[in-house]
Amino acid sequence: MIEAAIVGASGYTGGELLRLLLFHPQVKVVQITSESCAGKPVHFVHPNLRGYTDLVFVPMEKLRPVELLFCCLPHGVTGKLIGELSGMAERIVDLSADFRLRDLELYSRFYGEHPAPEWLPKFIYGLPELHRGELSGARYASGVGCNAAVTILALWPLYRRGLVRECVVEVKVGSSEGGSKPTAASHHPERAGVVRSYAPVGHRHLAELIQELSLPKEGAGLHFSVTSVGIVRGALATCHCLLREPLSELEAWAIYREDYQDEPFVRLVRSKRGIHRFPEPKILTGSNHCDIGFALAPEGRLVVIAAIDNLMKGAAGNAVQTMNAMYGLAERMGLEFPGLHPI
Repeated sequence: MIEAAIVGASGYTGGELLRLLLFHPQVKVVQITSESCAGKPVHFVHPNLRGYTDLVFVPMEKLRPVELLFCCLPHGVTGKLIGELSGMAERIVDLSADFRLRDLELYSRFYGEHPAPEWLPKFIYGLPELHRGELSGARYASGVGCNAAVTILALWPLYRRGLVRECVVEVKVGSSEGGSKPTAASHHPERAGVVRSYAPVGHRHLAELIQELSLPKEGAGLHFSVTSVGIVRGALATCHCLLREPLSELEAWAIYREDYQDEPFVRLVRSKRGIHRFPEPKILTGSNHCDIGFALAPEGRLVVIAAIDNLMKGAAGNAVQTMNAMYGLAERMGLEFPGLHPI
């Protein structure tokens, strides 16, 4: 049994991670930390877990050594504490953006100065679909940006074959992406029912696309926008791909089947009829799946559509899948929930 602790467990990602790990057959969560909720029981913050655990939040100073540490701290915090945290656990999965990027210059462009740049090469980017071999046996793995994860999975089969000349990506996301701390933008009268252009250009997750899709340093050729919409969970990426050479529908499906047919959490959505012809986040709520489909325009433009639950495949669920890959466990372990319909 793997003894694990979650640092920063009072946020949405930490709570979702705890929910998953409580039912993982090979993991025992022995500690959860929170500075603001120290001394309070889990259900005070995560009421859905009432009756499932007796864990109480403790401050970081009371953290004791464990085999596996999940870090769900705000961006920039884990980087400052990594020297201390690495002495507390044999393996670490960090869900913040602190160690997602290997290139210091790229990190500096999107996030500013890194507090521990010498640690960047030690972390494996935690997307098993692309880095399964490197994650096997790894000591340190990063999380993924939810907008980046859904876009990378949508585009990777095309980009790795050099098929895309130019691409415009629009990602629509729910309010939980903003985290659990209230802000002026998340105040209910301002956020409810919204369709708000959050980042028309320059979103930080573009850095992960540059890295994982092997784009030029400036991201030339890929135009990335993020829009907040009036849902709580979910991310939907619509990717308009201008190809170097036309593809038929059969050729496009063959490419995606070749890359994803054996992936435990990537599902190809191909339906000519019904209301669920294309991927949609709602039916993925609580699941670790990424659904991918596409439509071919008459002029040859390929529109790839992908959907995830941003707190699952975009955060906590993907972290558990990454952990499974690190330990050589079945990647579906602890992640078998298929989502709900209707909801």
